[in-house]
Amino acid sequence: MAGPPPKPWPTGEAMQLEPLVRRVLAPNPSPYTYTGTQTYIVGIGDGCAVIDPGPDEKAHLLALDAAIGEEHVCAIMCTHTHRDHSPAAKTLAARTGAPIVGCAPLVLDDSGPRADASFDRTYEPDRVLEDGEAMTGPGWTLRAVATPGHVSNHLCFALEESGAVFTGDHVMGWSTSVVVPPDGDMADYMASLEKLYGREQDKVYYPAHGEAIEKPRQLVRGMIGHRRQRENQILRHLREEPLEAADFVPKMYKGLDERLHGAAKMSVTAHLIDLERRGLAMREGDVWSAA
Repeated sequence: MAGPPPKPWPTGEAMQLEPLVRRVLAPNPSPYTYTGTQTYIVGIGDGCAVIDPGPDEKAHLLALDAAIGEEHVCAIMCTHTHRDHSPAAKTLAARTGAPIVGCAPLVLDDSGPRADASFDRTYEPDRVLEDGEAMTGPGWTLRAVATPGHVSNHLCFALEESGAVFTGDHVMGWSTSVVVPPDGDMADYMASLEKLYGREQDKVYYPAHGEAIEKPRQLVRGMIGHRRQRENQILRHLREEPLEAADFVPKMYKGLDERLHGAAKMSVTAHLIDLERRGLAMREGDVWSAA
């Protein structure tokens, strides 16, 4: 997990990344959001889409208003419904009249450690995109790529005109995603990584947090290997002694910011549940052991 770059960060600025893509950084930095949530604006001139509108905060909405200007907003698109991604959708829709399009709604009790990213219960999409369905506008096509795992309703959006993919929280360059059971699922997450790895046409990833990823398949291959390494670490420790999920954190995440220990515990738990389903681990109460 990389630390954030030195300040100043370009919070609130509309930055042109490629002819069809601009980025606006929200003012919500944290150990979980890096420098903040990045909202992307796709298209220019006749109509645009706003991807992951972010937190419902006045400063961020004003920055989006300035970036959009007089353009027609064709759609407000959400990769998933954590509170740092989708709450501004409702306010932006009211201002622009644009439909909310993208992931399915998801309302669950979130007992995980991510207080900044609990589920957004205000999210009400006008259209849910299934895997492979597209939203189109003047000169752009955004196709949904279903990537459950971080959460069950996670989508990426592939911009067919340029080979860019907006990866939300599924793939980020500065950190691996937190997978928080019961909605987060490690087997689904790994399958979604394999799915992206198989997309040879993708040229760049634009994540919701952190910089653009210029060698996407190389990063995804490394992430798959990293998760397999974590799995092997867990199995090795289980063969030595029975452990609770929290016991793995100091063994496996040396030097980790203490504020992130809860998230690390959740990801370990997701691995343990996956190993249990595969017959490689078992539990009695909160204590896990090798099967």
